[in-house]
Formats: sequence, C-alpha cells, structure tokens
Amino acid sequence: MFFAATAYVLWGLFPLYFKLLQSIPAQQILMHRIIWSLAFVLVVLAWRRQWRWLYKVVRQPKVLLGFGVSALLLSTNWLIYIWAVNSGRVVDASLGYFITPLVNVLLGYLLLKERLRPLQWVAIALAAAGVAWLTWQSGQLPWIGLMLAATFGTYGLLRKTAALGPLEGLTLETLLLVPLALAYLALLSSQDQNAFHSAPAATRWLLAAAGPITAIPLLLFAAGARQIPLSTLGFLQYLAPTLQLLIGVWLYHEPFSGARLIGFVTIWAALAIYSAEGLWQAHRSRQRRKAVATGL
Repeated sequence: MFFAATAYVLWGLFPLYFKLLQSIPAQQILMHRIIWSLAFVLVVLAWRRQWRWLYKVVRQPKVLLGFGVSALLLSTNWLIYIWAVNSGRVVDASLGYFITPLVNVLLGYLLLKERLRPLQWVAIALAAAGVAWLTWQSGQLPWIGLMLAATFGTYGLLRKTAALGPLEGLTLETLLLVPLALAYLALLSSQDQNAFHSAPAATRWLLAAAGPITAIPLLLFAAGARQIPLSTLGFLQYLAPTLQLLIGVWLYHEPFSGARLIGFVTIWAALAIYSAEGLWQAHRSRQRRKAVATGL
C-alpha cells in the first residue's frame, strides 16, 4: 500500500514540477520527457539485465503497432497535461483524472462488451450531468478534463491487454517516440529555437529529471498494485487528482467556487457511488468464496 500510495502522491505533485519549467514551451518539455524517460528506463533495464523481451517484441509487428498506438495516446495525454498546468488550468486537469475511472467503465462497456450494473449506470449518468453543468456554466466543454480522461482511459484499455509489463511497456513506447522527439529538437536547433540551449543550468537539470520523475512513480505503482486488493487501489487512485486540485486552488489560486464547485461535487458523488458499489460487489464475492470453501 505504501508503494502504491507513494506513486499516487508523486503523480499528484506533478504540477509543482511542471510549473518550474514554465519558461519552456510545452511541446519541448514533452520531447525532453520522452528522451530522458527512455534514458532512465534503459539504465534500469541494464541494471536488471532485462533485455530478452525486447528481442521477442522486435519480431512481432502486431505488438509494435499496438504499442505505437498506446505511445501516441500517452504522448498526447502528457502534452495536454503539461500545457494545462503551465497555462493555469491545474483544476481542469484534475477533473480529467477524477472522471477517468468512469471513462474506463464506459470504454469497457462500449469496446469490451462488459455488462454494467445499475449503480454503475447511475454513476456514469451523474458524471455526465456534472460535465453538462460545467459546460452550460462556462459556455464550452471542459475539454482539457475530457481529453485527459479519454486519452488516459483508452491508453489504460490498450495496456490492460498488452503483452508487456509497466517498465517494458514504457521502454518500448518511449523507444518508438524518441526518433520523433530527437528530430523535432534538431529542427528547432537548426532554427535557433531550442529553448534548452539558452536555458539556465538549473532548468536543464530539471528537464533531465523528467526521466526519473516519470518512471519512478510507475515502478512504485507496479510494485504496489501486485500486493494489494483492486478495491484498495481504486480508492488510492483519487489521491493524485485530489492533490492536484488542492495545489491548483490553494497554491496557484485558480477559481473554484459557486457553479464550478457544483459540477465537481456532482462528479464526486458519481465517484462515491461507483466506489461504494465496487466495494459492495467485492464484499459479496468474498462472502460467496467463503461459503463455497466452507461448504455452506
């Protein structure tokens, strides 16, 4: 539980890190995040001597294609999040990760033909009502939250059925993206627009730190997720968007009151119903297993 909780807390503190890089355009931060993440995970793989999977994957075009799609979704999610944080939209970004669990349920219904239970439908309807309220009050869709939820939810769906674990998957995704990242930064350098060259040394080190900052929470999460029940993991996942919301409101003084608060409260009510229903179903499953084991 400590590993998983630490991972979510670190993800929740991400706005503090990206705000330090506000002087660098979001696209360039993304490119450095890809490059330094790959560098870090390659070091980890070398230390663990964990290379055999890579030789197998290279000979499987279908696996490469699948991870190419997931890499595109992940990089899109990263770019939107970085841009949102550095544009003073941390609260909007937190909304995306609050509704991601419900997007996952809906994607399971639409794409995997999973059956939804009545209370799950209630939760999705409430969340949709919250999004509709926010849209009506602001005059536009909360597109940042919806895009973050859609990209990360679809990414999670692809990774759920993927052949590789978290470390290997991130390695392959960044390996597929890094040629584009290097080409983009080289083009900027040729036009004298690469911010890395003119940035202070502290900023350069912060960009390089994107590697461990990206990979370490993922490794902690992978270690923790194997050891604790899914229901506990489901509750812990709300740590990250809650911390992001608090940082956006209390530290960066983003507006969060009145009509906007009503929309969030509606979505939180949907999450409460979804979580309570999941806990009840897990309890019933345990009771049934216990009854079978005791022959009752």
